[in-house]
Amino acid sequence: MSKQLVTLNRVVIRFAGDSGDGMQLTGDRFTSETAGMGNDLSTLPDFPAEIRAPAGTIGGVSAFQLAFADHDITTPGDDPNVLVAMNPAALKANLKDLPRGADLIINTDEFTKRNLEKVGYETNPIEDGSLDGYNVHAIALTSQTVEALKGFDITKKEAQRSKNMYALGLLSWLYSRPAEGTRRFLQKKFGHKPEILAANLAAFEAGWSFGETTEIFSVQYEVAKAADLPPGTYRNIMGNPALAYGLIAAAKRSGLPLFLGSYPITPASDILHELAKNHHFGVTTFQAEDEIAGIGGAIGASYGGALAVTTTSGPGIALKSEAIGLAVSLELPLIIVDVQRGGPSTGLPTKTEQSDLLQAMFGRNGESPVPVIAPKSPSDCFYAAIEAARVAIEYRTPVFLLSDGYLANGSEPWKIPQADDLPHIDPNFATAPNHTKADGNEEFWPYLRDPETLARPWAVPGTKGLEHRIGGLEKADGPGNISYDAQNHDTMVHLRQGKIEAIAKTIPDVEVDDPDGDARLLILGWGSTYGPIGAACQISRRAGVKVAQAHLRHLNPFPSNLGEVLRSYDKVIVPEMNLGQLSMLLRAKYLVDIQGLNQVRGMPFKSSELVTAITEAAESM
Repeated sequence: MSKQLVTLNRVVIRFAGDSGDGMQLTGDRFTSETAGMGNDLSTLPDFPAEIRAPAGTIGGVSAFQLAFADHDITTPGDDPNVLVAMNPAALKANLKDLPRGADLIINTDEFTKRNLEKVGYETNPIEDGSLDGYNVHAIALTSQTVEALKGFDITKKEAQRSKNMYALGLLSWLYSRPAEGTRRFLQKKFGHKPEILAANLAAFEAGWSFGETTEIFSVQYEVAKAADLPPGTYRNIMGNPALAYGLIAAAKRSGLPLFLGSYPITPASDILHELAKNHHFGVTTFQAEDEIAGIGGAIGASYGGALAVTTTSGPGIALKSEAIGLAVSLELPLIIVDVQRGGPSTGLPTKTEQSDLLQAMFGRNGESPVPVIAPKSPSDCFYAAIEAARVAIEYRTPVFLLSDGYLANGSEPWKIPQADDLPHIDPNFATAPNHTKADGNEEFWPYLRDPETLARPWAVPGTKGLEHRIGGLEKADGPGNISYDAQNHDTMVHLRQGKIEAIAKTIPDVEVDDPDGDARLLILGWGSTYGPIGAACQISRRAGVKVAQAHLRHLNPFPSNLGEVLRSYDKVIVPEMNLGQLSMLLRAKYLVDIQGLNQVRGMPFKSSELVTAITEAAESM
């Protein structure tokens, strides 16, 4: 059958089904093929915290949203153009986000009376007219998958599990995605189970063929590759693997072995998994029995001369707080990765939030300042990890790296850098005594500081002549002996704070995107709000609103010019996925009337929400 081929510049697809329907795998495969075609893309996985939530319930719905385009995009889209609903729960949970006129692909086999009643449908929405206004494609995906696999030596249940591959084949045909990459993926995943491999391949091909031959779809779509991507070698990357690769790159560029001390926790565990797979790069991973042991091992590794990292989420940071204070006192390099999730307590393990900023800043006893760095996108996690390592090593300090669940699990194209183009990081180990005693003999003082950075020397244990004591009790400035002297304590507190302030000299000024140069309204963000803010500012400018945008990577210390930037605008709005934590810090430091725009729904901002806020703010000025 000859079908019309329509070219689109942007598409947003959402796959949704029961948590056992394989929606994350389906979305991931569609994403990989899309990245391979050269489209720009952004993804938003959304899944339950339970390993296996009750089947057929709203709480058990797993979804994966993907936006892909022929131009640069920064968000997975506000609302999908296409919703694939594998059961009534998926339909009910996601229909509110589907605009009228959008395509709705429904698996009719799951719309049984029992499944409808589970989610409160009194009548079948496919039949009662409630879906009028959508382009509904009602397809018996499950039974058609089972029919396609009749000749295989597998059970009916195993055949039904392949319906996600049938759906993937259908959507791959509908949007002109290549099939060879998925075939290779299935070969690798199920090569040791030939019958399961053959069944999944057959289900994928059957879905593709159904799209090509059915009269339900009279149109096939294509999205050209992004023309504005700089030339180079690209791959699709998620935030957690990008962060892991950044840590490996930092270790290589500093010449240090990489050590990770970690306890598994959602959504940070994939960093542990990724680093464990790359032990051949000189990576040592230690899966500890608890959070405290994880950071204790990392501190010990740093003392021994390694680039040490500990990874966790907000609840783990609470448990590590005393040990972080120890690292501040020791003044040793340490990277503390916090992949933020909804809280408090165990909270929402699979949902995103930016609510750990104040915990990172102040969540320890005493005056214990720590630099804080936040990546802005999944691929930026790579470069933020390298920057965190640079600061930690050069300034001999623990550094917080604040990612979040949206960045960790989201993905985008990443131009793979050349290793030689990455910055060199010099650990500058102490190799000789640094102080002459009154009798003329030399000794090593562990707290004799660099006058520029205020960093103390880093001496690898076992280096002859550099024997020294270290621990959590207060040190005497210079020799590092235990000291309870009041003035010495005051001096050490100010020195540790001064070291953090000195970091501002080596971080770039905050850059403002103000195309016309005369905007009076500034939208300032940090972390994963970068994408939605950027999209909203572009939309607002096309509508004639003059708005400037700036984004912070360094949250402690702030860039040196930040106060000047804030005071140069009549109104500053800070969107955050918390109740206004950065806003509070900015008001306190710069005495500027920052206006917070806050939501804590466990999901990223929609650009449409920010457009509304920008428009209202501009009209009120």
